[in-house]
Amino acid sequence: MTSQYSHTVTRIDIPTGIAYDDFVAAFEKAAPAFDPGPVERIVETGGSWDDVRAAVAANAPHDMVRYARINTTPLFGTAGHTTRSVEYLTGNHVIAERMFRHDPRALLYAPLRMLVFSDGDGNAVFTMHRPSDEFGSLGIPEVTTVGEDLDRIVVDLLRVCGVDASEAFAGTSR
Repeated sequence: MTSQYSHTVTRIDIPTGIAYDDFVAAFEKAAPAFDPGPVERIVETGGSWDDVRAAVAANAPHDMVRYARINTTPLFGTAGHTTRSVEYLTGNHVIAERMFRHDPRALLYAPLRMLVFSDGDGNAVFTMHRPSDEFGSLGIPEVTTVGEDLDRIVVDLLRVCGVDASEAFAGTSR
């Protein structure tokens, strides 16, 4: 039987006041590209989840890695657009597992989708849906709690990049 559910999410737009290239570089340093090699070796050799945790911790100094990077600037530049933008799928599979164990639908929202684009002054604007809203939509308290943890992790990640986003995520505890 088909089911339909609607939920409300809050999109957070944060003008960083930091030049686009500088913010993108800081973000990509703070959330490095996911290195699948160590995790693949753990799986292939019958390693444990503790081994996976350790590999992820080594790859994610600020609890996040980039699973994908989509630079939309060249493509939309061919249509005459000058706004620079890059999309990211960012997350942490150890954190995602804390939700997956309760409901596999949590993977609809993990990894987190983030966008950085340039404003009229050439500065970066960071935007995303608030994780606690996305994961809270499943109605499972344990999953909602992880979403709230992700709100704080994103705030911390942005702080490392030179942006105070605490006000933007204020009031996320339910």
